[in-house]
Amino acid sequence: MAPVTPTSSETELILVEEKSSARIWVLNRPKQLNALNFPMVSRLLDLFLETEKDLSVKLIVLKGIGRAFCAGGDVANVVRDISQGNWRLGAHFFRTEFTLNYLIATYSKPQVSILNGIVMGGGAGVSIHGRFRVATENSVFAMPETALGLFPDIGASYFLSKLPGFLGEYVGLTGARLDGAEMLATGLATHFVPAQRISSLEEALYKANSSDLGIISSIISEFSQVPTLKEKSFYHRLTIINKSFSRRTVEDIISTLEREAAGSNDDWILSTIQSLKKASPTSLKISLRSIREGRLQGVGKCLVREYRMVCHVMRGEMSKDFFEGCRAILLDKDRNPKWQPSKLELVSDKMVDRYFSKVDEDDWEDLELPPRSNLPHHAIAKL
Repeated sequence: MAPVTPTSSETELILVEEKSSARIWVLNRPKQLNALNFPMVSRLLDLFLETEKDLSVKLIVLKGIGRAFCAGGDVANVVRDISQGNWRLGAHFFRTEFTLNYLIATYSKPQVSILNGIVMGGGAGVSIHGRFRVATENSVFAMPETALGLFPDIGASYFLSKLPGFLGEYVGLTGARLDGAEMLATGLATHFVPAQRISSLEEALYKANSSDLGIISSIISEFSQVPTLKEKSFYHRLTIINKSFSRRTVEDIISTLEREAAGSNDDWILSTIQSLKKASPTSLKISLRSIREGRLQGVGKCLVREYRMVCHVMRGEMSKDFFEGCRAILLDKDRNPKWQPSKLELVSDKMVDRYFSKVDEDDWEDLELPPRSNLPHHAIAKL
């Protein structure tokens, strides 16, 4: 994969800084909450590939400008491309993005992602797969894809399935938002550092001039603290989450939550049910199966499978919910999508199966990930 010389506009979307043996890459699209478009994904892929070969570089730091680290992939642009008649334009974006996710998950140099703000969708893909993920009191994490008629992609079926108990199913199906303390508690973040100490942390990392994982971890730990979980945090409800989201089907999950709601006056249960009932029925079913399969697969296999799934979504043969969700949430913003099929019981197992099959179209190919000598290191755990 030959590096591509970036244009000036592409370079400005990713700011590159050098400090000692560290390379700092800054997502620079603040008005769009640093949403990843194709030039940004391509540029990051080139930077990771080039820098891995540079023996003088010992550390990668990834961060964003403004109030977001990265609010996700620019799916509205993808939908506009597809609506012009060629879904393969969207497929090219996801193929590049998923290749980048795999490279990060298998990268030979430590990556520290500073998650000081919104981290959603594609933003999770360029950070959660990395070695160190630093949350702050400003962090907001979510995988909101089921509300858009999509599913948690970017290898999310891998890292969500590794969360404690059945939290991955809960987070992936409901689009629940996690703050920095909850990210640390679940393992999505490896450290929690108050925002006012981030610049000092960065300077300490650059001064250390090291790629040693133990040294980097101990430096981040010096600036870290263990925040208190809010009284209303979902993390205090692990028992009901595990009881409900361990069920075999989405229908069973909702039924279990409804039984729990009948015996209590719990706003959290009611809002969880509401989130599920607002989401695309098709998205819920393929997302649940995807996360369940992720429990048994490595990150590479998860990305290959998710690429098949996203190609089926973009082709719109079984359902056009992705286009309708983007219309209702991102474009028209009426927040009133008309899902088809409209009910869970209308989404058959056979329909779900098709999302996991190869795309039956001339010249279509599965995602082929580059051979990597470094085994995937990712583990949802505090380091």
